[in-house]
Amino acid sequence: MSQANNNETTIFQLADQFIALANELTQQHEDLGKIGTALRFAAARFNAFEAAVKSGDLKAEKSSALEWFTNEYREMLDDNLEDHIANPPANTAEDDGSNDVQQFRP
Repeated sequence: MSQANNNETTIFQLADQFIALANELTQQHEDLGKIGTALRFAAARFNAFEAAVKSGDLKAEKSSALEWFTNEYREMLDDNLEDHIANPPANTAEDDGSNDVQQFRP
């Protein structure tokens, strides 16, 4: 393996940096849902920018780009949901009955 490959930052290391910022913002704002929504919006906004830069004709390729990004996200989310099912996160908040519980329905 070359020296250049050893110095490359992986997508997982980059993702960890975004997650660290999201965790910091969650502590500051004490609103996990708001931070999650902001992170999804930021990802959508940045992915739209990425598609616009990479596409030769975004208007013609919009449907394909939407399908590609959606499939990528669905696969990543599925992998991470399976990981959390197998390894549930420890509840760090005191269980005083005030924790938000959400049932996810389409």
